[in-house]
Amino acid sequence: MNLLNILLQAAPVQGQNGSMSFIIMMVIMFAIFYFLIMRPQQKKQKEMEKFRQEIKSGSKVMTVGGIHGTVVTVYDTTILLNVCTDVNITVEKSCIVADGTITQEETKKETKEISEETK
Repeated sequence: MNLLNILLQAAPVQGQNGSMSFIIMMVIMFAIFYFLIMRPQQKKQKEMEKFRQEIKSGSKVMTVGGIHGTVVTVYDTTILLNVCTDVNITVEKSCIVADGTITQEETKKETKEISEETK
C-alpha cells in the first residue's frame, strides 16, 4: 500500500469542510515549525558564516574541539592558528565556532566565582 491509501483510510469522511480544515491545520503547523525552528537556525548559520569571513590576523578564536588560539594567517578555506609559543596548527575555517576573547573572559569569571565559593 502506498502512503496516500493509508492516509485516505485513516481520514474520516467529513465532506469538503473536513478536508479544508485539515489543510489549514497543516499550513499552520508548517508555519509554526518554520518560525520556531528553521528561521532561527538559518539566522544563526548566517551570523556564523559572517563571523568566519571577518576573522583576521591577531584574532583570538576557539575551534570545535575546544582549542583556543590566536590567528596568525588567514587563507581561503584554512587558518593558521598559534596555540602555544612556537606551536602553529592549520584548521579549516568551518571549525572556528567562537570568538576566543569572549570565551576566555567567561572562563576567567567562572574560575573566579568558584575560587570565591571555596573560601
